[in-house]
Amino acid sequence: MKRIYVCLLIFLCFAFVQAQKIKHPALLYTPERIQQVKQRIVNDLKMAEAWASIKKTADEQLQKKNLSKADYLALAYLMTDEKKYADKLKEILLDVIKEDTWGSEEMLARIPVWRADLGLAHKAYLSAIAYDAVYNDLSSSERKEIAEGLKRLALDPCLGDWVLEPARIHSLNSMGHNWWTSCACMGGILALSLQNELPEAKQGAEAVYEALPQWFDFAGDVLQQKPKSFDADGGMYESLNYANFGIQEALQFRLAWMNTHPGQKPVQIPQLNKLSDFFVHVCYPRTGILYNMNFGDSHKNVTAESTLMLLYAMGIRNDNMLWYMNQVEQGQPRDGYFIDRPMGFLYTPDLSKAPQLPEIKKSQLFADFGWATMRTSWEKDATMLAVKSGHTWNHSHADANSFIIFHKGVDIIKDAGNCWYPNPSYRNYFFQSEAHNVVLFNGKGQSREQQYHGSMLRGYLHYLLDADNVKYVLANGTGPYSDQFSRNFRHFLWIDDVIYMIDDLKTHDVGHFEWLWHPGGEAEKRGIDLNITNGNSSVVVRPLYPRLLAKSDFVHDYPEDLYWEEVEAPTEDLKGTETYYSFHLPAKVDRVKGLTAIILKETPDQKDLPYMERREGKDWIGLRIRYKGKITDLYINQLADGRLMHSNSWIEADGWFTDAYMFAVTYEAGMEPADSKERFICYGSALRRGDVSFFSSLAKLFVIQKEENGRMKLWMDGQPKMNAGFRSEKRPKAVVVNGKVTPVVYEKGTVKVSGVVIE
Repeated sequence: MKRIYVCLLIFLCFAFVQAQKIKHPALLYTPERIQQVKQRIVNDLKMAEAWASIKKTADEQLQKKNLSKADYLALAYLMTDEKKYADKLKEILLDVIKEDTWGSEEMLARIPVWRADLGLAHKAYLSAIAYDAVYNDLSSSERKEIAEGLKRLALDPCLGDWVLEPARIHSLNSMGHNWWTSCACMGGILALSLQNELPEAKQGAEAVYEALPQWFDFAGDVLQQKPKSFDADGGMYESLNYANFGIQEALQFRLAWMNTHPGQKPVQIPQLNKLSDFFVHVCYPRTGILYNMNFGDSHKNVTAESTLMLLYAMGIRNDNMLWYMNQVEQGQPRDGYFIDRPMGFLYTPDLSKAPQLPEIKKSQLFADFGWATMRTSWEKDATMLAVKSGHTWNHSHADANSFIIFHKGVDIIKDAGNCWYPNPSYRNYFFQSEAHNVVLFNGKGQSREQQYHGSMLRGYLHYLLDADNVKYVLANGTGPYSDQFSRNFRHFLWIDDVIYMIDDLKTHDVGHFEWLWHPGGEAEKRGIDLNITNGNSSVVVRPLYPRLLAKSDFVHDYPEDLYWEEVEAPTEDLKGTETYYSFHLPAKVDRVKGLTAIILKETPDQKDLPYMERREGKDWIGLRIRYKGKITDLYINQLADGRLMHSNSWIEADGWFTDAYMFAVTYEAGMEPADSKERFICYGSALRRGDVSFFSSLAKLFVIQKEENGRMKLWMDGQPKMNAGFRSEKRPKAVVVNGKVTPVVYEKGTVKVSGVVIE
């Protein structure tokens, strides 16, 4: 009986050990995925063509011995069961483990030595995919030999440098961006593939799995001003290019973990649920390839379909993801997941049911890292304004308060872009303020040391309001420019077909201000305007304050007006040069209000443009704009720019009495301003006319008010909880505040709203 118990115990122990082992292939090229694509290529011509392309690449590799295409060989073997592919994979693996090191000469020369970099991480990934695919064709001794070799060359460097004690040299504070997920997670995938042979590999994979949520949760730090990695509304500050790459690497490991641990509920990472919205909000659908915001070290043609495919495979799904993936053209960016590449072939979902347009709001503020987008619609070739004012460091450029305008399919006012980092033009131009649409003082922008040390004081975006034809956001770039500026605010007020850009600037010393403009097309100065045209896209840049552009080339006849300079700079591809414009204010001052109108033309030959009249009164400047039967009066309060401390900034302007920083009133031609049905108030507590209160709030708020079809619509921001009153001649049928219907409280010609909370 005792012998039976011993045998039973041994059997149970053996069964337990076997249960702990993964059944190859199990990482990403799973039997389930292989079966799905086999079925799809029967009826899907594009998938069949993609498979033919992949197989052709794999066949070409049979004459070589190259790890870089091992993923093609692995997929070909799992799709066909043809031994020639397995034999080649085995040959490659047995050959590469003979190498002394996979580390790069540059990294190995650092102190302390960096054994694992992005190149080594990619080799770790390819090795894992190859080993997983060919595992069942290897003998026990071959499995062990290859596992030991890959441990020495890749597993120990990746997990040792990036995760495990006592060897770890990196932290999330120093390298917690895309390098961490690539090196740690590709090491983790390799660990998953080797865990049957190496107990320490299993432990390493578990360590990466446990550490991964910390990467998503990293909140930044105070001492070295590192930003938090992820915005509360989704997305990562590190530019679209590196955000997608870093997240993609993390998700590949997470998916491989889920595949090798069936039935085990993965640890929750809340940030994953908001990623798709982020990538949708920063894209620009157009006729042609999908464009994207390219702030920082990114390109406008970089996309994020790889991240969305991995999320979709994990069960985190919505129709907007299908819409996005359906916008991306095959082969668009360099490293995409396309159907003629192994991961794209396996993980591209059926896009036949992708919606025509996404179901998502048209504007979004990412306040934690300072990006915002506003657009006219989600139709292709619409207009999108993208604004940036956040951190400067690493892949995030010295571009606080910069912006990009996409219009009629192109970035008509663009970001200069970036280039290969070792090229001097990267650190001397593309990274610096000169390559962006910002204001310089005495020829200087943000301090050049911020490229390496970061901006100890960051920039911010606030108070985004979107009332369809009226939009607003405030950019505060004072922090990154604080060695020169005590105020560097840029307001973007978008009314109908004009974006009004209001710069509120104060410097420590007197000097010269200049405004930079990077045209995304042919630029031509015509009188007081700069016209920019690219195909069917055209805008007019019209400076209005502090001065107009000098009317002609005889700038000495206009000694007080803005003069312009055409500056030559390298193109993004470094194959030539291009011109950007600098508008200089001749006067030496330490405080200025800049107001520039960017007129969005329907066609390049459009002649009927808004007529803008400069107007001034006691303590205010402004415009009267006449266009298409409407009049808009815009007022800027000269006392509300911080010059008064405890005294409120009251002005009287055309019969309006207010303490607002800025306000605009729109009304039909022939009507009285007091009868307007559309008003914008920027940082105000009251707007009155005679003894009638049109707006009142104890705290200064940012408000857009519209009255349409007997309904009052309000968009409000400025305080965590807001109470205010609004003039209305009649009791409205309904009151909608920030998109939500609220009870109508109407007393003596005033609609009262209370307890409004920003969500």
